[in-house]
Amino acid sequence: MTESERVGRRALLVLLSLNGGMFVIELAAGWQAQSMGLFADGLDMGADASVYLLALLAVGASARAKLRAARFAWRAQLALALLAILEVARRWIRGSAPEPSVMIGVSIVALAVNIACLALLRRHREGEVHLQAAWIFSATDVQANLGVLAAGFLVELLGSPVPDLAIGLLVCWLVLSGALRIRRRVRSAETAG
Repeated sequence: MTESERVGRRALLVLLSLNGGMFVIELAAGWQAQSMGLFADGLDMGADASVYLLALLAVGASARAKLRAARFAWRAQLALALLAILEVARRWIRGSAPEPSVMIGVSIVALAVNIACLALLRRHREGEVHLQAAWIFSATDVQANLGVLAAGFLVELLGSPVPDLAIGLLVCWLVLSGALRIRRRVRSAETAG
């Protein structure tokens, strides 16, 4: 294993730990607080953790294995977005009463975690395709965290669940957009290789 691969492996281990932890925290908090924004972001963290695990397994592997990991990444993001869209629709129909203080508090923690992830991945963002996918996930997560944070303030200000449902849809769009960006990079790597 090269020095670059060892550094990438260490970064991926930290990313896996941080995202796995936030997956559990945000999913539980989102469910308890009836926040679609937190719930969707928690699902996104879970998908990221699984992708970081695959990327970790691809370190030192062949270019073909790395492409397979990146290919799975965009498919996982697509599935996540579709699942979250269904949950937004369910909450729109059945109603919800999100708790803004939980949304704001958990979003601040998630934002700090994702900024740390971006800092770890900065040197790898133009590297191998599976690490580029990891960079895209973390950048998308920062945007989602900021959205959930804003939605928490708007839910508090307006006394309405609509900002939470809207941010849930926005997170879905961000996840779909990230999936398509990864798909384009995978296709580009496939044609170049």
